[in-house]
Amino acid sequence: MISRGELTDLSRALSYALRHEPWIYELELDEFGWVPVEYLLAALRAERPTWSSLSETDVERMIAQSDKQRHELRGGRIRALYGHSTPQRLVREPTEPPGMLYHGTSPETVGLIRQQGLKPMGRQYVHLSADTLTAEQVGRRKSRTPVILRVRAKAASVCGASFYRGNEIVWLADAVPATFIDQR
Repeated sequence: MISRGELTDLSRALSYALRHEPWIYELELDEFGWVPVEYLLAALRAERPTWSSLSETDVERMIAQSDKQRHELRGGRIRALYGHSTPQRLVREPTEPPGMLYHGTSPETVGLIRQQGLKPMGRQYVHLSADTLTAEQVGRRKSRTPVILRVRAKAASVCGASFYRGNEIVWLADAVPATFIDQR
């Protein structure tokens, strides 16, 4: 069993392997982003000698203790729920979004977003938050004074925008037209 302190390192390693560069770990994501957990464990054990006894139980513990729901483990397979930047676009099932979602960003990008809408940039999907607190936390990664944008998600969905559930807090979209975005 790995130490509590190593759980953060494990979360980062899993996220990197499952969201950004699986090929470095000789992993191949299926169309939904799943890989056999044993393949991932073998890759991580080879990557870091201190993880030579890393087990599925350690991964379960890391997922359970994480403050963010980034990974899903089911039936001997594991995947990252959102945040992918791999060239292979993962298949998602469109889901009816709540009426309002939020997006935290820097003051410098608000004008561009108001003109062009939200686009995924280096990710596969636009990331949206179910609440303003999460949107503010995300926005603080980009600026000390983030701007929170309101996205009229249900209205955008009715007009053809596709939304997908990442987890209980994170929603994803292919793109959001500017007409459905307001500054909070």
